[in-house]
Amino acid sequence: MQTTIAAIATPLGTGGLGVVRLSGPRAYEIAARVFVPLSGRDIRRQKGYTALLGRVERTLPNGGREMLDQAVALFFRAPKSYTGEDAVELSCHGGVAVLQETLRALLDAGAELAGPGEFSKRAVLAGKMTLTQAEGVMDLINAQTRQGAAAALSAMDGRLYRHAAAIRADLVDLAAHLAAYVDYPDEDIPQLEEGVLSDRLQQAADQLSALLQSFDTGSMIRNGIDTAIVGKPNVGKSTLMNLLAGYQRSIVTQVPGTTRDVVEDRVQLGEVTLNLADTAGIRETDDLVEQLGVQRSREKLERAQLVLALFDGSVPLDEEDRQLLSQIGDKPCIAVINKQDKAQRLDVEAVRVQIPDLVTMSAREERGVEELEQAILRKLRLERIDLQNGLLINERQRQATSRAAARVVDGLDALRAGMTYDAVAVEIDEAIAALSELTGESAGEQVIDAVFANFCVGK
Repeated sequence: MQTTIAAIATPLGTGGLGVVRLSGPRAYEIAARVFVPLSGRDIRRQKGYTALLGRVERTLPNGGREMLDQAVALFFRAPKSYTGEDAVELSCHGGVAVLQETLRALLDAGAELAGPGEFSKRAVLAGKMTLTQAEGVMDLINAQTRQGAAAALSAMDGRLYRHAAAIRADLVDLAAHLAAYVDYPDEDIPQLEEGVLSDRLQQAADQLSALLQSFDTGSMIRNGIDTAIVGKPNVGKSTLMNLLAGYQRSIVTQVPGTTRDVVEDRVQLGEVTLNLADTAGIRETDDLVEQLGVQRSREKLERAQLVLALFDGSVPLDEEDRQLLSQIGDKPCIAVINKQDKAQRLDVEAVRVQIPDLVTMSAREERGVEELEQAILRKLRLERIDLQNGLLINERQRQATSRAAARVVDGLDALRAGMTYDAVAVEIDEAIAALSELTGESAGEQVIDAVFANFCVGK
């Protein structure tokens, strides 16, 4: 028999309201031992989608009762609940002690403490949502930007699931036709023309390739953009870091080489989240400590998803600037011409030849931040994200899609090499299995456990 679980469903802290959630076959029975309606009703017979005002109480060792809070109980009847089970939610006052004592009372009354994401896990196992929708729930909880919330909502709305399911359905149709033709040669089953089979496999390959390309966008929205601020010493890297972070994150002085190691922080810049690294000034130096910092700066430059290359607009380009321009290569990069509060001597067009995306600003006077945000959105193509087919937002989804894409391509290669339809069908079946794992229909217990291990308790 399924256990009845309980957990605090809202963040612990001081607030007007906090919710303790109870779900399982004994939810009403256990709630009745803790919640006493002011109306005197027997809540074990309470209808779903109703609410009652009452007291939260616990039983003392001597048999007496102690009031913990006044609360509103919301009731849900299976299967019309989030988990598909009977469920009760107690909306208490939002103090930490109140919520913890209410949860303890429910556990003492017979409930078991929910594991991470167990409510959503039960919803998936009950068919109330798909695995990709459940992952969208967690992303919505963690979303810090409008774009992040929109991407999570598209997953919750089932767009990724429907897109993957449509590709899978077409592959299933192909597999069924091939199987019927191969297994029943004496039946009057028309042969699937090679050209038609090739076209449909190519269409699936193209769709899966486009889905894989969405992973980088989804990952940046979900996890933030690994961004390196680079430049020679004393161009204003640390001042920019502090401006974007909103506080004194890096030490700022007039002495070149002050920053001798990589200083990192996660900052919110309008609609994007930057995993920002203020690097040591890239230059040749005899200082051993600074050399180590410069080496780490070069490593950050290599791994960055986005580079903000800073130049001092008040001085002409020099050899150190030119070396930086040559080291950036084909990395996604925005040139930031800083110190616009001073007389300008930099040859901006010489920089633009190497880095077409360019903004001017004064980090000291906090001018140009909005222009920098818009430049980042344009550079990474985040200003208009197409969520029609959903986005791949985590490594599990990427790996399943990658396996499906590889198998479809293998099937195409087998077909073009003149191999039998049996060989092609094997590859199609493997692609179908990978897509079923993506959507959750055939995801094993270990996969499902791994997904919900990252959820918060209470969701």
